[in-house]
Amino acid sequence: MRVFIALIVAAGVLSGCNSQTPPPPPPAAAPTAADQTAPPADQTAQAPAENPPAESNVSEETYTPPPPQPVVSVYQDPPTSQPPPEEIGWAPPPMLVEPPPPPPGPQYVWTGGYWGWYGNWVWIHGRWAPPPQPGYRWFPPYYDHRGSHVVFVGGFWGAPHVSFVAPAIGLGLALAAVLPGVIAGPPPMGPEGVFVPPPPGSAYGLIVPAPIGTPPAVVIGAPPVVAVGMRISNTNITNTTINNTTINNTTINNTTINHVTIEAPASATATHVAVNTTVPAVAHLAAAQTPVVRVPAPAPASTKPLAPYSPAHPVSLPPPAEVHAVVPAELTRPRPAPAAAAEAARGAPAAGAPAVRPGEPAGRPGAPAERPAPESTQPPGNR
Repeated sequence: MRVFIALIVAAGVLSGCNSQTPPPPPPAAAPTAADQTAPPADQTAQAPAENPPAESNVSEETYTPPPPQPVVSVYQDPPTSQPPPEEIGWAPPPMLVEPPPPPPGPQYVWTGGYWGWYGNWVWIHGRWAPPPQPGYRWFPPYYDHRGSHVVFVGGFWGAPHVSFVAPAIGLGLALAAVLPGVIAGPPPMGPEGVFVPPPPGSAYGLIVPAPIGTPPAVVIGAPPVVAVGMRISNTNITNTTINNTTINNTTINNTTINHVTIEAPASATATHVAVNTTVPAVAHLAAAQTPVVRVPAPAPASTKPLAPYSPAHPVSLPPPAEVHAVVPAELTRPRPAPAAAAEAARGAPAAGAPAVRPGEPAGRPGAPAERPAPESTQPPGNR
């Protein structure tokens, strides 16, 4: 009996040991060559989707041509003395292209070819005209960015003893009356001070700082600007001293700018190429430059010139003509964005890029951060 009990106990112990050591799992199958080289189908589809859209937005930009522009074009009989200034609530549009024909004679001067004010920005068509009296000379228009407005003085003929007098800072002016139905455009965008309108095809509201006396046509051959940054400086100045006995032998210095330098960073131009070029500052030579984007000035509907603008004597304007920009093919293709802007978008400054102060856009130090866009497909201020 004792032997039988001992056998039962021994069998239980042996079965307990077997339950604590389960057999090892079968070995995993070795991966085949196809398994090692081809990831699962779902991983293959998802792998390229990480971040490429953001990269493409950073590395390429496309220039958007300006929409068709309604333009009122007129001839004007310029005044023979400096007209009073007008304070206007929005910036003039970009320049139009108007190459001058050959002059009728050596005494003729190219006048017009700029944006003037008649209750709206109106294109004063260029033409050759003789001085109204011997010795008179042509003074180009004056645009001054003050606050959110523009102080404007139209072009005029000046007597030999006359120099241009810039409107005083702080001069109290009433905002110029606007014609019924005209919708204001964007305010001037850029540094305060004297300027000219931007090159043809530029974004509305942008301005180009320039010295007093700069003909607006100097920017005709420059690329369109899409951001603040283009500026003009004078490089060749001629001072003419005039002694006139009728005003007690007073010496008057009249300054004539012969050439100007146009500068712009790559981040400001539609071509993404920096600009540093010298151009003639004589009005008819400047207007004859070959444009990058051609926005032709329409011919006036009437050959009868308008009298100089006067708020007390409004004139009837002809209907506008629609002009279309002629954009070269290379500007319509995506282009690499400036390196500084691409690096800033990735969160790292470009090598050698200057530090950016607070409130300035990366890649464009010293330029205001604001840049408006037209709110409709039809440029405001010219309807």
